[in-house]
Amino acid sequence: KGGPELPLAPQDGRLPALPALLWLALAPLPGAPGPAVRAELRVRVRLPGGQVTEESLQADSRSDCVSLELRTADGALVTLTADFRQEVKIFRALILGELERGQSQFQALCFVTRLHRNEIIPSESMAKLRQKNPRTVRQAEEVRGLEHLSMDVAVNFSKGAQLSSHIHNVCAEAKEAIYTREDDVKFWLEKGVDGSMFEVLPQTSDLPDLQRCRLCADRWKPCICSYSLSIEWYPCMLKYCKSRDAGGKVSSYKCGIRSCQKGYTFDYYVPQKQLCLWDEET
Repeated sequence: KGGPELPLAPQDGRLPALPALLWLALAPLPGAPGPAVRAELRVRVRLPGGQVTEESLQADSRSDCVSLELRTADGALVTLTADFRQEVKIFRALILGELERGQSQFQALCFVTRLHRNEIIPSESMAKLRQKNPRTVRQAEEVRGLEHLSMDVAVNFSKGAQLSSHIHNVCAEAKEAIYTREDDVKFWLEKGVDGSMFEVLPQTSDLPDLQRCRLCADRWKPCICSYSLSIEWYPCMLKYCKSRDAGGKVSSYKCGIRSCQKGYTFDYYVPQKQLCLWDEET
C-alpha cells in the first residue's frame, strides 16, 4: 500500500525474515550514553486527497511521552501528544484564520482526553524507530473508527500542569480554548487531580436556544462548534516475530510495528460563532 512498514531492530542480533534495508537501528544518538532516550523520526504520509505531507514523530522515554505533528491539506498544523505517565492525550490544532472575515492570523484549539492502554506504541519503542528510505510515502495499514467526542468541560490553563506537564507548552497558544470531557474528568478526579481546574460548559439542555454553529446565522451568538482532525499515520501496535534457538526453544521478540489512521470530531461550546467559521453548511 504505502511501502513496507518500519520494523524494530531485534534486541539480540537475531535477524527475522525482513529486507535487510529496513532494520531500525538501536544505535545511541551522538554523544548519548547507551540507547537513545530522545529521538525524532520524519516520515512522508499520504493524505486523503492524494497530497503528501511530512509527519514528525518524537519520543522521550525519560518523560514517557510521544508527540506526532503533521500539516493537513487545509494548512492546519495538528499535534498529538501522548503522556503515558499521566494517562493523558492532548490534541492541538493551529488553524489558519480567515483575515477577510475579521479573524486573527491563526486560531489554536486544545482537546485533552484520557489515554487508554495500547492506543499507541510505548515511548521506548517509538524512540527506537528508524527508516532506511526516508522517501517512502506511507499509508496506514489499519483505519480505526471515527471517534465523536462531546467536549463539555473547559480546562484552566494555569492549573493544567497538574493534569499533564505538557499542557503548559503544547496549549500555550490556546489558553482560552482547552477542552475535555466530563467522563474523563471523573477518571482524573479519582486519581486525585484538583477539580478546580475544570469548568462545565453550557449545553443545549441548559440553553434551549443553543444551536450548532453550522445552523446559526448570527456570527456573534454562542453555539456548539465541531472540529474534525485525523492522525493519518501512527504506530499503533508492536509486531512480534518468533525464532527458535539451537536447542529448539521458541521465543518471541519485537520486530516491527503496525500503523493506523484515526479520525476525531470534537463538539464544544463557543461564546460566538466567529470562533467557528469553518463549521458552516456547504
